[in-house]
Amino acid sequence: MIAFPSFYNEWRHVFKLDPDREISDEALEAVCRSGTDAILVGGSSGVTYENTVDLLARIRRYEVPCALELTDPECAVPGFDGYFIPMVMNAKDTDWLIGHQTSAIEEFGAFLPWDSVAGEAYIVLNGESTAARVSGADCGISDSRAVAYGQLADRLWRVPVVYLEYSGAFGDMKLVRKVRGELRQARLFYGGGIRTSEQAREAGRAADTVIVGNAIYDDLAAALGTVEAVKFSVKEQDHVF
Repeated sequence: MIAFPSFYNEWRHVFKLDPDREISDEALEAVCRSGTDAILVGGSSGVTYENTVDLLARIRRYEVPCALELTDPECAVPGFDGYFIPMVMNAKDTDWLIGHQTSAIEEFGAFLPWDSVAGEAYIVLNGESTAARVSGADCGISDSRAVAYGQLADRLWRVPVVYLEYSGAFGDMKLVRKVRGELRQARLFYGGGIRTSEQAREAGRAADTVIVGNAIYDDLAAALGTVEAVKFSVKEQDHVF
């Protein structure tokens, strides 16, 4: 049996940095030294090889693990600790489900470090987000359909990561728990609208891994506070104080 990569298995809190957005050296240092479990690099638009290389070089000044979400094969920068290949489960255009990924593997498959590559099944749920507009995701799906997408990715396709993406809006934690409850082997990532410690704690109780992105650029102090909040939620669930 082929074992899935495990570089992300212990992640509880992750900061997501967009190569197309400015971040000062001081802010980047605070993020990398915050105690987060990892840095995820990726974005829905404006990501290039050059700005990805630049951001990776800056992050590598610190010891925090760093992974790349590979949405464009032209931005396949070597040197990351791991790579995620996204598939948008509720995309209306199947190119975002399997087409772009197949083309990328056809061209670059021989060079991919497969032991450090993981599939990532996105379910995009905020229709106002860039991710939804770019992928043409059908964000008006029912809760039962969202759960079914998660089961399909987890049980039929055996994708190791299911990612509920609300990007810019705080999501429905009841639905997050429903999707997570039906997964058997996949890890559930949640991202979207986390701007306070309380929201971070809620997401930490509902998902396996919490991704914080926009808050870094909008309110750094609040973003940094999410690290301890998520990790406290883990202690709550494990009854370890």
